[in-house]
Amino acid sequence: MFTQNAVRLLIADDDPNVLAAYVSFFNAQGYEIRTSGDGADALAQYRAWHPKAVVLDIQMPMLDGRAVAREIRRLRAVPRPLLVAVTALTAASEHAESLNSGFDYHFVKPADLPVVLATIAADALSNDMDA
Repeated sequence: MFTQNAVRLLIADDDPNVLAAYVSFFNAQGYEIRTSGDGADALAQYRAWHPKAVVLDIQMPMLDGRAVAREIRRLRAVPRPLLVAVTALTAASEHAESLNSGFDYHFVKPADLPVVLATIAADALSNDMDA
């Protein structure tokens, strides 16, 4: 259940079990959540809803998470959304490629959701202090 001032969070992952776990976790923390199972839908939802934070898997059908991140950054939204990759890709080069694609953070699955939560919450707090 979210509150009126809940942070909007878009979560995209093509694994429905992972997606359900993320939704359960972040919903319990009071986030207003929308989900997607592929990159093209995630991008469409981002454009329509303008969430404050986006958690994306990298390897998804239609558009991969990096393509979605690049397109979101190309839109130059203000305020700038936090983009978080949560992926099975573990190599340092993969991490660097995620950051070069526009992600702010790259977490490896299985991600420690409290750490992801702390990252999103810290970003939301710093943006609120800047406003």
